[in-house]
Amino acid sequence: MSQSRFAEALNGQIGYEFGASQQYIAVSVYYDAETLPRLAAHFYRQAIEERNHAMMMVQYLLDAGEDVVIPGIEAPRTGFGDVVEPVALALSQEKRVTEQIGALATLARENGDYAGEQFIQWFIKEQVEEVSSMSSLLTVVERARENPLLAEEYLARESAAEAADPTAPHAAGGAL
Repeated sequence: MSQSRFAEALNGQIGYEFGASQQYIAVSVYYDAETLPRLAAHFYRQAIEERNHAMMMVQYLLDAGEDVVIPGIEAPRTGFGDVVEPVALALSQEKRVTEQIGALATLARENGDYAGEQFIQWFIKEQVEEVSSMSSLLTVVERARENPLLAEEYLARESAAEAADPTAPHAAGGAL
């Protein structure tokens, strides 16, 4: 089967999402090693979310009758100079993903792939939230650089249990 340009690009994005998941695991491990359990837990949740984004894309391709290709990924960065660097890296990563998602939306629109364009709209909304949330966390961690327990307190106060988004696309494999 000849893949559409959107499907080909979405397969590439699956790799970026898995890469983001791996990077967030590496960040979590760093914070765990620094005995900052709330920061670690925050990024472990982010890792699962990014993995689920990849699986949503897998499910879309399966539903659309397109071939699914799970690309390899680069090893994540594991060393950080201080507690701020991982969050700064995460914000940079979220901004890059926002650009990638925007490019997917543009590609779908330019190719008249209305189903692909509709699918990617949820991710556009999600990226606005992700960049905003990570920007706020970076501000807090920068202020708390000398006393990272203040960032831990912030996460304890601000991290309410988030309900699942009923508008989110279905992820392949369900809610594993």
